[in-house]
Amino acid sequence: MRVCITSSGPSLDSEMDPRFGRCQYFLFVDPQSLEMEAVENPNIGASGGAGIQSAQFVTNKGVEAIITGQVGPNAFTTLQAAGMKILVGASGKVREVLEKYKKGQLTSYAQGPTARAHAGMGMGGGMGMGKGSGRGAAPPPPPPTPSAPHREDLQMLKEQSRQLKEQLGKITERIERLETKK
Repeated sequence: MRVCITSSGPSLDSEMDPRFGRCQYFLFVDPQSLEMEAVENPNIGASGGAGIQSAQFVTNKGVEAIITGQVGPNAFTTLQAAGMKILVGASGKVREVLEKYKKGQLTSYAQGPTARAHAGMGMGGGMGMGKGSGRGAAPPPPPPTPSAPHREDLQMLKEQSRQLKEQLGKITERIERLETKK
């Protein structure tokens, strides 16, 4: 199954784009075979609704997860309604992030939006204070979304706990090795 990664360029060696709705490229990648389709974001220049439109675009591509830096409230609601896994906080080269995903090292699942509305619009924030010629006020925020089912939360927390224990074990081993070298 493919994943979608927000990118600043069309290759696996490109840097991640931290924005979801207004990223430069969407990279649709099969994590196992590394077969990839790079698509320029058709919504990058949208005057409004880029997050929702991008979420619908990605959902229609049939991916199992989104890997990005941040996701706004409207895109989050749309992706969550489609049952999409949303991994946030990723940065660096796309290839490196993909390796972390394959190893189960990306564990920051979004429980809600991680960016404010209109965060990717530039210095005016979509409020007519930039070069957008004042297109009006922002729409009201979406209603709160229901939390994920208890079982999924529990499973996610157990996986995060397992990974943290593994990391702690490696850190402890390294400390012990360094202390024995003294």
